[in-house]
Amino acid sequence: MELAMLCMIFLAGIILIVKGGDWFVDAASWIAEVSGIPKLIVGATIVSLATTLPELLVSVMAASQGKADMAVGNAVGSVTANLGLIMAISIICMPVKIRRGDYLFKSLLMLGAAGLLAWGGGRGGVDLALSLPLVGVFAAFTYENLHGARRSMRCGGDLGPVWEHPRKRAVLFQCLKFSVGAAAVMLGADLLVDSGSALARLAGVSERIIGVTIVAIGTSLPELVTTVTAIVKKQSALSVGNILGANILDLTMILPVSALISGQTLPVSAASARIDIPACLLVGAIAVIPAMVTARFRRWQGVALLAVYGGYVALTCCA
Repeated sequence: MELAMLCMIFLAGIILIVKGGDWFVDAASWIAEVSGIPKLIVGATIVSLATTLPELLVSVMAASQGKADMAVGNAVGSVTANLGLIMAISIICMPVKIRRGDYLFKSLLMLGAAGLLAWGGGRGGVDLALSLPLVGVFAAFTYENLHGARRSMRCGGDLGPVWEHPRKRAVLFQCLKFSVGAAAVMLGADLLVDSGSALARLAGVSERIIGVTIVAIGTSLPELVTTVTAIVKKQSALSVGNILGANILDLTMILPVSALISGQTLPVSAASARIDIPACLLVGAIAVIPAMVTARFRRWQGVALLAVYGGYVALTCCA
């Protein structure tokens, strides 16, 4: 009975996170757009940050409760799941030719952040010495997004909607949607952390394993939905770009904030340093290095990513 109840609470947490995140993103975009902010800047800032809100809140809440393994495991595991599972599906279903310049900088930032984390893991955790360069990568990513949006606007891109005074009812509805969405994500994250920890204790496995597998995949569902939608609309390149951006934010924003919330160095377990972070680096290399050389995401990369991710999950569960 206890196991069934915990599973139901865990599932409820995931549903609240996914649906709340959807409402939050929609409302945030609407509020920004009716304020006259160009859609490109909305996408580069508000939406990209909002889609990582589930991972952020889950890791922050876990860190505040002293569950460092789950905090680190969720952030790193989400990156690995985004690449090894979600991006793999996108590439297998729709390999795509790309413009190298559109992806090179983001790819380097993502691999650089993962490399910094590997260095920090070898030193024992996420401390100030690691947080500062990670925040620097986050700042570079944000600047590049805003600079790219402005550059596209100057070249005749989307200048955003013509501002029209919205109806009072619409404003109230969107503000309510924004608030309810944010509250749902926060509640869902709390339920996910608590039930995930309880399931780990009940099953006799570590919080790290729960964090890098079930919780990480659960909080990556918004990226999965985005990917499936992009595939249906034949916009695979858009899906890949969203995943790269989400991964950079997972590594460079979530971990430093979690360390700050915990009030001390966020420890990285020996298992994470030995298995999780190298797996993250490996799938990152498979995902982006060949594409940067050939200017194309190929189907074999997706197959390789799925194989590596499957091996990683098996190794993690058996470790």
